Amino acid sequence: MTGPDPNSTYPNENIRQVVYIKNVISRPNILVGDYTYYDDIDGAEKFEEHVTHHYDFLGDRLIIGKFCAIARGIEFIMNGANHRMNSVTTYPFNIMGGGWEKFTPKLDDLPLKGDTVVGNDVWIGQNVTVLPGVHIGDGAIIAANSVVAKDVPPYCIAGGNPCRVIRRRFDEELTAYLLELQWWDWDAEKIFRNMEALCSGDLEKIRNIKE
Repeated sequence: MTGPDPNSTYPNENIRQVVYIKNVISRPNILVGDYTYYDDIDGAEKFEEHVTHHYDFLGDRLIIGKFCAIARGIEFIMNGANHRMNSVTTYPFNIMGGGWEKFTPKLDDLPLKGDTVVGNDVWIGQNVTVLPGVHIGDGAIIAANSVVAKDVPPYCIAGGNPCRVIRRRFDEELTAYLLELQWWDWDAEKIFRNMEALCSGDLEKIRNIKE
């Protein structure tokens, strides 16, 4: 078996609040891997509306890996939200017009944080806000209503405002093994053959993968 078509909008036509994100985006500066979904009963197809302050001239990208589960209410705030901070006022006079546009800051004056990156197999709960330039590692879980202002290591559970690591999901040895395994890069048939191990609470089963 090969499973659902990663190139379809709806992995399950009977659950149309869930979409594969890569098939509903149009911006070239949003990159999303296969099987990553967004769940929103109010219009999952509008995922791009949850990526705010994202302007081409800044060049920052939102990069999301494969097999991520993203719940409703997500907001990725990109670098366009940043204001000049090295001057007396942070007020953006330039966007108001009326001659004030001549005080447009240079890009070097803005606190640009670079790309926002979400790894593979990441679960993000409801109503999470991710700030510019954050990196969330493979296998991480972000609790609902969190504000992610700093990087989250792989295979950690993190939550709160500001978001902090609550605990690690696995010990260091198993975490290293999983990061090297990179199961999300297997083909669909291999994933199916090993799905029992991937979904098992018996963590040792993953060490007996089927080629």
